[in-house]
Amino acid sequence: MSKIPAPKPRPPHLSKRPAGGFNWQVLWWYIPTTLLLLWIWQDLFAAVTIRTISYSEFKEHVERSEVEECKIGDEQIVGSIVLQSANEKPVESTSETVSSNKTVDRATTKESIGEDERKVDGTDKSDNKTDKFLFRVVRVDDPKLVEHLEKAGVKFVGVRPSLLSQFLLSWILPIGIMFLLWTMLSRRLGSAGQAVMNIGKSKATLVADQDTGVNFGDVAGCDEAKFELQEVVDFLQNPDRYTQLGAKIPKGVLLVGPPGTGKTLLARAVAGEAKVPFFSLSGSDFVEMFVGVGASRVRDLFDQATKNAPCIIFIDELDAIGRQRGVHVGAVNDEREQTLNQLLVEMDGFEANVGVILLAATNRPEVLDRALLRPGRFDRQIVVDAPDLAGRLAILKVHSRNKPLDADVELRKIAQGTPGMSGADLANVLNEAALLSARHDGKVIKQKDIEDAVEKVIAGPERRSRLLGTVEKKRVAFHEVGHALVAAYSPHSDPVHKISIVPRGRAALGYTLHLPSGEQFLLTRSEIIDRLKGLLGGRAAEQVVYGEVSTGAENDLERATAMARQMVCMYGMSEKIGLIHCARRESMFMPDQGGALDCSDATANAIDIEVRQILDAAYQDAQQILVSHRDQLDAIANELLEKETLDSAAFRSFLTQDHTADRLGDTVAGNLGEQTGDD
Repeated sequence: MSKIPAPKPRPPHLSKRPAGGFNWQVLWWYIPTTLLLLWIWQDLFAAVTIRTISYSEFKEHVERSEVEECKIGDEQIVGSIVLQSANEKPVESTSETVSSNKTVDRATTKESIGEDERKVDGTDKSDNKTDKFLFRVVRVDDPKLVEHLEKAGVKFVGVRPSLLSQFLLSWILPIGIMFLLWTMLSRRLGSAGQAVMNIGKSKATLVADQDTGVNFGDVAGCDEAKFELQEVVDFLQNPDRYTQLGAKIPKGVLLVGPPGTGKTLLARAVAGEAKVPFFSLSGSDFVEMFVGVGASRVRDLFDQATKNAPCIIFIDELDAIGRQRGVHVGAVNDEREQTLNQLLVEMDGFEANVGVILLAATNRPEVLDRALLRPGRFDRQIVVDAPDLAGRLAILKVHSRNKPLDADVELRKIAQGTPGMSGADLANVLNEAALLSARHDGKVIKQKDIEDAVEKVIAGPERRSRLLGTVEKKRVAFHEVGHALVAAYSPHSDPVHKISIVPRGRAALGYTLHLPSGEQFLLTRSEIIDRLKGLLGGRAAEQVVYGEVSTGAENDLERATAMARQMVCMYGMSEKIGLIHCARRESMFMPDQGGALDCSDATANAIDIEVRQILDAAYQDAQQILVSHRDQLDAIANELLEKETLDSAAFRSFLTQDHTADRLGDTVAGNLGEQTGDD
């Protein structure tokens, strides 16, 4: 079975032209245009060159015998007038004048002969100045007009109106105006009616393979998902390899994953790789205020797809129409359910659609209807998750292909320092690095530009215009150093990469950046406790130094409370609460939304008490670490106040000057050495 090429749409100007022969529709424009040009040549052009005069002026020119000829019509008189100068003098015959003066002096005779040469036709040419022009005059009811013209010796004729002008002015022009008005009104009314009649038409866009500009080579960080989609494309292009083994083409492929991981980019790559028609639309394109419109659009979409089979349909944000039925009440829910029912029937109903593959994407798979996810409809569910270290490195290489990088740029180091970032985040990092380099008139992107871009994406842009007072700035410095120092003396915390007291973002007056040394997919209880200590280290530093706390630890408390609650409610890391799972996460791909408790009131109270005890214990440990290393706390804070920013090397230099190492023994010293080597 050979590959079926995608049908090429016929251009509109060729689709209406009959096969062979002359296109008679041209005559509808050629004939009126020709008549209009003839009319302009005969009448309008002549009207520009003819002078219009009054009837009284016309009679004066007739009396002075200046009218050379004229044409008398029913409504106007046209002709030519020759103006003569006022000092023109008629002269007698030249021969008689010369013969009667035979006795004149010879000199006088020579002058007379010179003058006689200028006398021709009874006029003196030396004084004769004529001006000829065409005229037009509106005819007046004058019974003696013909008598005056005959007396003045004017050549005149009577004329009838031009048949072409009369036909155009009397028939064509009024009919044309009426036709123009009727066309304008019909188009306005037709567009409104057509919009109403086409409300049930599909809004899918037919994407050609050369329009996307993306193929599988431009997608990185999701090799498994790309392999699954490559198999689908290969099935469409080479079906014999699979059908001879009894395999059937998948009817639906669902891409699930958090936002920014490349689901839509994969769909664009499929459109670029597949040599079949590709229809693209969003789930919200089916939703309207009228019940039944969405179902009608689904039917029209699959009708178009069936005519162009084999083909692929891509629906982005499938959860807009694929939510579970019967959850909400109202007209909107009724419209969504009707649309979903029609989609279920079209995918796997009584009449199967052969050669139509439905490709969809969503980040909320838990809200989709079960009937939509069963085999036979969406046969494959491909997870497009956040990339790992190798995936982030591949994504950085893809997005840096058209960017000039300095020789000292280490993309692997950037990939190691950006765990949890999606492909969209990494693309944004490199774009911000290019902008930062251009801001400093750089010709290439350096390593520092990319690191600054990572900080900008994570913590927000710097706000050096926000000036802090001396007291507040010093408090912020101790707060941030408290975070870093507690993390440094906690065995399972991530290494400190940078400390800064430069305000960033909307509310951050300073920040402490931790970068993990490697990939980590599981966390133990000890590791979570050490992270809680690091989060509470800033508040503990304020308590140790000033004896009271400020409002700067709001975000730290929020994150620490959420982490401790997950330990108790979701991970079973509390002996008092036990192994029960009493938290319900709203979305598996949106963990920041938190979850709702699913337990009794007594258990909820016990959970609150346990969470508080975990936080209090972590807070006490953080205070103990800072009290034990108070000299380092003061020294690092003073250095931070002076420089505003400390990198990991400067921070580690203070840790090696530990004057209190004897308090913690060899265990802490060994931990510091491990962190330094990993970083």
